[in-house]
Amino acid sequence: MQQPPANRPERPRITTLAALFTALLAAPAFSQLQPPQTRTRPVTDTLHGVAVTDPYRWLEGRNTDPDRMGITTPEVADWSRLQNDHTRAVLDAVPARGELEARLRELMQTPSISTPIPRGDTYFFSRREGDQPQPVVFARQGLEGPDRVLLDPNALSPDGLTTISWINPNHDGSLLAFGMYQAGDENPVLHVLDTATGSWLAEEIPGKVGGCQWVPGSTATTGGFYYRRLRDLTDPYSNTTKFHRMGTHHSQDTVLFQQNTEGPLATTWGPAGTVDRDARWMIKSYWTGTSAADLWSIDLTRFSRTGEWVETPLLPNANGRSTARVVGDTAIIHTTHDHPAGAVFAVDLLATTTAWTPIIPERDDAVLHSISVGRGVIAARYLKDASTRIELFTLSGEPLGKLPLPGIGTASIAAHQDRDEAFLTFSSFNTPRTIYRVNLKDLAATPDSDRTPDDLAVWKRTDVPVDPDLVTVTQVRYPSKDGTPISMFIVAPKGVSLDGNNPVMLDGYGGFKVSKTPRFDATLFPWFEAGGVYALANLRGGGEYGAQWHRAGTLENKQNVFDDFIAAAEYLIDAGYTNPQRLGIHGRSNGGLLTGACAVQRPDLFAAAYVGVPLLDMLRYQSFLMARFWVPEYGTAENPDHLDHLLAYSPYHNVNPGTDYPAMLITAGENDTRVHPMHARKFAARVQAATTAPPA
Repeated sequence: MQQPPANRPERPRITTLAALFTALLAAPAFSQLQPPQTRTRPVTDTLHGVAVTDPYRWLEGRNTDPDRMGITTPEVADWSRLQNDHTRAVLDAVPARGELEARLRELMQTPSISTPIPRGDTYFFSRREGDQPQPVVFARQGLEGPDRVLLDPNALSPDGLTTISWINPNHDGSLLAFGMYQAGDENPVLHVLDTATGSWLAEEIPGKVGGCQWVPGSTATTGGFYYRRLRDLTDPYSNTTKFHRMGTHHSQDTVLFQQNTEGPLATTWGPAGTVDRDARWMIKSYWTGTSAADLWSIDLTRFSRTGEWVETPLLPNANGRSTARVVGDTAIIHTTHDHPAGAVFAVDLLATTTAWTPIIPERDDAVLHSISVGRGVIAARYLKDASTRIELFTLSGEPLGKLPLPGIGTASIAAHQDRDEAFLTFSSFNTPRTIYRVNLKDLAATPDSDRTPDDLAVWKRTDVPVDPDLVTVTQVRYPSKDGTPISMFIVAPKGVSLDGNNPVMLDGYGGFKVSKTPRFDATLFPWFEAGGVYALANLRGGGEYGAQWHRAGTLENKQNVFDDFIAAAEYLIDAGYTNPQRLGIHGRSNGGLLTGACAVQRPDLFAAAYVGVPLLDMLRYQSFLMARFWVPEYGTAENPDHLDHLLAYSPYHNVNPGTDYPAMLITAGENDTRVHPMHARKFAARVQAATTAPPA
């Protein structure tokens, strides 16, 4: 529960890269298709003495209700319908669209499976067969036992609109708590089922519940769990942590702590708590921004015995992120506080004074991204040159060597304090996602020099109908505008000719300390099969190179992110991969801000841009949905010190009439609970009115 359910505006990917870029690069061929015209109703605001006129304010819909969600007015709904009809006409006319759709359907129907959660000798996981809208939750008795269906959301909702967002079995696996939401509203309701019978218990807790943490010995009538929910579902800034006792109604649940309702912390992610396996200790964190959280410890035994809720400071006034795992009475804390590349410390929770004992020191050649704690072993996940390395340590920090990986890519490891068994997940651009079972004790006892990827036992490998040998992967470095070296992965068909005429898709994100690393995406392979090149740039604002790398792309430094991306495009052109008529850019959410800003700043550089569920009006974004969470990342026009840099790059405010803009596909979610669709609506209208490019 310590990590917020989301600390950035990203949403699950619902588009396919190959399809949208085929459409965008072909779009100029359909110049006879005129987009709908949008009327203007100018509204002028004066911000700190600066007059700013908004010609399309009416496309925001109304935003006067206390739910901050906004309401789509009938005229806005009509506008959206006309725009969607136009977009559909353009996309339907793409040559060979039918063949591409058939190939993509084949790839998207590849079965998928989640990393298993072991409890006793039972393994819990989700699996989706190719034609199923939603994954099904299974239990497997023993490693080789038969799979048994526990929960099938497709049976609950044949239209595929019921989603199981998380699962958490209790300690012995007899009960399974899960979160379920409807029609993409991302507001999970907590339920509990008996894993032996499959029957649902009476527990039903609404309020965007983000997960739960069981106390030992919990049954259908005894024990319980700690959980985090919204006090008010219409207020995204009302996080509350509670304890639920089994067999009682959630209205009786004890409130342990909740978000501040006033002051600067009222619109951050707020408080959360991590409970140890024995429910002896809780580590409370309070997020003070997108990159910092303060820590306290709470003795839960004392609380249950006396009712006293005492919070002991561990890390007040933090300047970095921290996560904690408690083993016995020791907190093992991974932090970037005063250690931008990450370090691990041990804290004795019984000591009268807080002393931090170093376990794993900060390194200058890699970023310590996360840790997972098994029985007597810490598995440390590093990022080095934007790809994963995993190293093992004892609980006191003695090095136990590297965990062998199948190659250069992205890996994560899930260890558990009650067992030597752990599960490793690995993928790369040309390696489908594979889950391995690892015995950490046996591995630690093997000399580092004798370890090989053969020590990893495949638990499940995704079989995808593609040829991984079709492409080669290279990593390059190029200078940004200010000379900062930026790394970029380039995935190209073998034998690609550097004649400057290849279609290239450039991807990026650059925000919220998110690391963009090599991952497998089957829907890219039609692009490769058609001779396309894919590039992924590791921009400032991300987490690939530590906390300082992230800060270099936030607030007044946000332009660095766009400069890094533009420099990536220029590198691809100068190196002979492509030219501006064959180069497209891709980004979603914060990445949609990226592509929107770059298309506006350098329209001469790109033929096409996908601007997905974007933030684009950076003067008003903070007033919609949960966007005040992101003020520490971007700033706010309500602050006079932030106005100049926001106005300088805000894509919506920098669209210039009479400019030949790239072909764009701009998407939004009408029921999005994170990024308001007003950004996409207003930007689309303004670009359509301003561009001199042939209409599409």
